[in-house]
Amino acid sequence: MASASSSSSSAFRFSTFFFFLSQTKTPLKPSLLLLPQQHSSNFTCNFDLLGPTRLNRLSSCKAVSSNTTNYEFSDSSSDVELRLQLKDRDHDVQSSKDIFVDADGTSLVVQVQRNGALSTLIQTNCLFERIKPAETIWYIDDDQLVISLKKQHPDLKWPDIVESWESLTQGSMQLLKGASIYLVGDSTEINQKVAQELAVGLGYMPFDTKELLETYFKQSIDSWLLTEGSDGLAAAESAILESLSTHVRAVISTLGGPHGAAVRTDKWQHLYSGFTVWLSQTEANDEAAAKEEAQRHKDDGRLGYSNADVVVKLQGWDADHSKSVAQASLSALKKLILSDQELPGKKSLYIRLGCRGDWPNIKPPGWDPSSPAQG
Repeated sequence: MASASSSSSSAFRFSTFFFFLSQTKTPLKPSLLLLPQQHSSNFTCNFDLLGPTRLNRLSSCKAVSSNTTNYEFSDSSSDVELRLQLKDRDHDVQSSKDIFVDADGTSLVVQVQRNGALSTLIQTNCLFERIKPAETIWYIDDDQLVISLKKQHPDLKWPDIVESWESLTQGSMQLLKGASIYLVGDSTEINQKVAQELAVGLGYMPFDTKELLETYFKQSIDSWLLTEGSDGLAAAESAILESLSTHVRAVISTLGGPHGAAVRTDKWQHLYSGFTVWLSQTEANDEAAAKEEAQRHKDDGRLGYSNADVVVKLQGWDADHSKSVAQASLSALKKLILSDQELPGKKSLYIRLGCRGDWPNIKPPGWDPSSPAQG
């Protein structure tokens, strides 16, 4: 359990993770990157994006099997075991010399030689999480190839061998530990669509601040802006966020654009209660430019969205592919939490102490942010 003293340590370093999703005529493989001032670990998870005119469905864990998907998978704490069928109608593999296993970080390729030709049993560029390649063991057991992979994080339960929407939604439950997720960014619609996918996938309760505001005050957001202005709207949404900050297992979509609470740096007191994902549209032409843009916003600090835990850069948008963006968000959140597994506990402590705005360096109980002596 996190304590106030440990959370207030100056040694605590807050991480922002970054995704870039592109629409291009040429297949692009963007990577999950750490912004430079953060942890030195480099997590890479490649995505194939296909299609010339819109954001297409991610094939986040490209797996190819020449004998369908006939495999068995199990997780035994520090290791995961994969069993692949070797028996073929035309030829049985009898010797280990005919088997080729290449495991490296988050990728795995298994091939066998049959009748002088190589056949791929499985090929994935995105295992569910990183492994220790040097400790990979494999052997033949009757008509099965058994591969044992040593996990980098023994405490993380793998739902499957590859990272997919299904495995991420299952695996994220053990990492989030009930912490809520907030979607912030340029577009209310994008926030809503992605939040809906996340809520369904995780089994979380969905909340939409736009819908809550319009229902409670019985007027549209546009009408609210005309009568109360941006300041009034931001204050009202901030009050909604305060009431939601004590909820667990919730996905909250917030107002996008220049008028909501999340765009303002002084309205993040209650957003810090959960994990925040910034869904940011960009005109950058490549990953490097998108990363530079994200870093520039973070360094500038004037845009409230730069406080988010996770940045997902979107070049283009298609509502039909909201699940792809939701999947990228979960993948980034997974790696954020694995970089500091105390984060969910710190979020819980932050809520219990009253969401006082002292994130990420949580002050001891009794700290008063309004007191000049303690501010």
